[in-house]
Amino acid sequence: MLNILSGFIGLVTLILMIPAVFPLLGALNWILVPMALFGAFVGLMSSKKGGQNFCLIVAAFGALRLFLGGGIF
Repeated sequence: MLNILSGFIGLVTLILMIPAVFPLLGALNWILVPMALFGAFVGLMSSKKGGQNFCLIVAAFGALRLFLGGGIF
């Protein structure tokens, strides 16, 4: 059950990251990366690791976007 919840958190975060790809909306990732890491933490308590790994990939994508945008853009 926690794996499904973790995957759902990751999916919602990924959908919310779509507008954060556009210029001047990259600061939205400051909210979304911790949200994805929270989903990974929820997935950590599950016996299956699919949701946790998905959330970590989403968080890495958001962190990469923050790095490329200089933390703001």
